[in-house]
Amino acid sequence: MDNQGAVLQITPWERDALRLLANGKATNEIATYLGMRTRDFESGLTRLFAAMGAATQAEAIAGAVKRGL
Repeated sequence: MDNQGAVLQITPWERDALRLLANGKATNEIATYLGMRTRDFESGLTRLFAAMGAATQAEAIAGAVKRGL
Protein backbone atom coordinates (compact mmCIF):
# COMPACT_ATOMS: atom_id res chain seq x y z
CA MET A 1 0.00 0.00 0.00
CA ASP A 2 1.28 3.46 -0.87
CA ASN A 3 1.38 5.68 2.24
CA GLN A 4 2.95 8.67 0.52
CA GLY A 5 -0.22 10.75 0.63
CA ALA A 6 -1.03 9.88 4.23
CA VAL A 7 -0.48 12.30 7.09
CA LEU A 8 2.72 11.38 8.87
CA GLN A 9 3.82 12.69 12.22
CA ILE A 10 7.59 12.55 12.52
CA THR A 11 9.92 13.50 15.34
CA PRO A 12 12.54 16.23 15.13
CA TRP A 13 15.17 13.45 14.98
CA GLU A 14 13.43 11.88 11.98
CA ARG A 15 13.11 15.25 10.26
CA ASP A 16 16.83 15.92 10.79
CA ALA A 17 17.73 12.45 9.54
CA LEU A 18 15.71 12.89 6.34
CA ARG A 19 17.16 16.35 5.75
CA LEU A 20 20.72 15.12 6.19
CA LEU A 21 20.10 12.09 3.95
CA ALA A 22 18.65 14.38 1.29
CA ASN A 23 21.81 16.48 1.51
CA GLY A 24 23.91 13.42 0.67
CA LYS A 25 25.33 12.65 4.09
CA ALA A 26 26.30 9.03 4.80
CA THR A 27 24.53 7.15 7.57
CA ASN A 28 27.69 6.93 9.69
CA GLU A 29 28.19 10.72 9.39
CA ILE A 30 24.61 11.40 10.40
CA ALA A 31 24.79 8.96 13.30
CA THR A 32 27.92 10.69 14.61
CA TYR A 33 26.32 14.11 14.17
CA LEU A 34 23.24 12.96 16.11
CA GLY A 35 25.38 11.30 18.81
CA MET A 36 24.25 7.77 17.97
CA ARG A 37 25.79 4.47 17.03
CA THR A 38 25.48 3.79 13.31
CA ARG A 39 23.58 0.56 13.91
CA ASP A 40 21.00 2.34 16.11
CA PHE A 41 20.61 5.10 13.54
CA GLU A 42 20.07 2.59 10.74
CA SER A 43 17.44 0.77 12.84
CA GLY A 44 15.63 4.05 13.33
CA LEU A 45 15.73 4.71 9.60
CA THR A 46 14.29 1.27 8.90
CA ARG A 47 11.32 2.02 11.18
CA LEU A 48 10.85 5.48 9.65
CA PHE A 49 10.98 4.15 6.09
CA ALA A 50 8.42 1.45 6.97
CA ALA A 51 6.09 4.07 8.48
CA MET A 52 6.42 6.10 5.29
CA GLY A 53 5.80 3.08 3.07
CA ALA A 54 9.24 3.55 1.52
CA ALA A 55 11.44 0.64 0.46
CA THR A 56 14.53 2.76 -0.22
CA GLN A 57 16.22 5.91 0.97
CA ALA A 58 15.32 7.62 -2.31
CA GLU A 59 11.63 6.74 -1.85
CA ALA A 60 11.70 8.07 1.72
CA ILE A 61 13.25 11.36 0.62
CA ALA A 62 10.80 11.70 -2.26
CA GLY A 63 7.91 10.96 0.11
CA ALA A 64 9.17 13.56 2.56
CA VAL A 65 9.37 16.17 -0.21
CA LYS A 66 5.84 15.32 -1.38
CA ARG A 67 4.58 15.76 2.18
CA GLY A 68 6.38 19.08 2.57
CA LEU A 69 8.66 17.75 5.26
